[in-house]
Amino acid sequence: MRFNALLFSLAAALSLTGPAWAQNAASAGPVVDEVPLRAHLALLSSDLFEGRGTGQRGGELTVAYLETQAKVLGLQPAAPGGSYRQAVRLLGTKTLQAQSQLRIEGGSKSGPMPALKFGSDWVYGSGNGQAMNAFGEELVFAGYGISAPEERWDDFKGLDLRGKVLIVLANDPYPTEAEPGRFAGKAMTIYGRRGYKFEEALRRGAKGVLVLHTEASTLSSWSVVSQGALSEQFQLDGGKLGLPLQGWISQPAAQQLFASAGLDLDALRAQAESREFMPVPLGLRLQGELHTELRRLEQFNIAGLVPGSDPKLKDELLIYTAHWDHLGKTTNASGETQIFNGAVDNASGTAALLAMAQAAALQPARRSQMFLWVAAEEQGLLGSAWYTQQPLWPLVRTAANLNLDTLNFVGRTRDIGAHGAERSDLGAVAAQVAEQMGLSIAPPRVDVGGYYFRSDHFSFAKAGVPAFSVSSGSQYQGDVAAQTAKRAAYGQRYHQSSDRYDPSWDLSGMREQAQYTLTLGRSIGNAETMPAWKAGDPFGAVKR
Repeated sequence: MRFNALLFSLAAALSLTGPAWAQNAASAGPVVDEVPLRAHLALLSSDLFEGRGTGQRGGELTVAYLETQAKVLGLQPAAPGGSYRQAVRLLGTKTLQAQSQLRIEGGSKSGPMPALKFGSDWVYGSGNGQAMNAFGEELVFAGYGISAPEERWDDFKGLDLRGKVLIVLANDPYPTEAEPGRFAGKAMTIYGRRGYKFEEALRRGAKGVLVLHTEASTLSSWSVVSQGALSEQFQLDGGKLGLPLQGWISQPAAQQLFASAGLDLDALRAQAESREFMPVPLGLRLQGELHTELRRLEQFNIAGLVPGSDPKLKDELLIYTAHWDHLGKTTNASGETQIFNGAVDNASGTAALLAMAQAAALQPARRSQMFLWVAAEEQGLLGSAWYTQQPLWPLVRTAANLNLDTLNFVGRTRDIGAHGAERSDLGAVAAQVAEQMGLSIAPPRVDVGGYYFRSDHFSFAKAGVPAFSVSSGSQYQGDVAAQTAKRAAYGQRYHQSSDRYDPSWDLSGMREQAQYTLTLGRSIGNAETMPAWKAGDPFGAVKR
């Protein structure tokens, strides 16, 4: 049997599972059934799909499966030419370590300059689409690498950065007793994102950036940060090119490097917390060549439509998103092949959207609803960014985006996460729907990790569409201590090969999270007016 035929058979079987009440609950609204949700989750996170890697065979199989499932569920094709596939053009880059041989020269104040080892001390790649970049550039410590006029903050102080390679701190400046609200207090702002630091350095003519990694500032281990550099990286093809060098340097390696230059890294980091900080040339140079293997390819967003029932409002759209990709198959430093199945991140969201679409197709809302499985989220929200640059439906008539990423696999909760909904009218609707379902909205949290900027809804927010991710609650029912510990233990599996599906998982909480998202979307889809950003929110100033 051809693989596509096998996928069609599986999809058809899954679409027909579940009790009759799940398909005929007109009085109660569309009902998400746990049976197909679990079936999709188990299958998509199995070795058959090889970790759903971008540019890999597993990604191709995933796209074929989602496309087939959309047909079976009766979703209408939303892409050009009557297709479910929206092509996303990517440029793949892979650092050729053996040929590259980058090194740092100069400095001898505390012994010879250490030879930094790729993978354990630093990781880097090229973002400018060139197969070879030569370096002989001066290194400069540039604090946080931020220029924020509204915060009266400038880490560059007019220094000519053309041709320089910057070392910058991760995240953004900490609040102080005198200014507890600077840079949103303990929450990360857009300035704390690695992408912002690269873009700002590029605007100023720099040739490269190395971000200094600490677990406290990134909330991620070095292994999580560095492992991606061992495999292919991606960026949008035809978009704005990046820096010749962009990467990370570990804390121990940076300590040695600064000491060899006769500088105290800890003292400089303390200085970087002040507006008076001045960039510091290190007296060191990055030397050598960076060789990169390049390839151009297409990946696909899958878009299926449930047309609206209202003659007027059907021209407006609500979009549900989940990213279908994960890290795929990789080869570690020992030459062993590993599959990163990504069961929770994000086969859970992918499966939930399928189960939601199955329910929604039976009972359309007044507005149209798009189920959009986006590509290459793990590579920097690339699929959703492509969609907002090449929208399949006018953004001005797009009411909202509700995103699902890393769902509740532990059990039912008494609350639901709607962090970021308060930035727009979505907050009030989210609270109303939660109350109707017997849930409460999880209390506001300090977004230390900048999570609002790290999932696909952010692409829509940047384009002016009210958007947020519906996240798990934390007030578990049942054995609260055991369930809380189970959820916390996932942190050790995040982006690891151990993120695998477990048949013993209680998916009642995941089903409820999906049900809440669909019910919220239906409320938005049936409302008389589209939601708007709150006055003063920066995303509200974006012209769609």
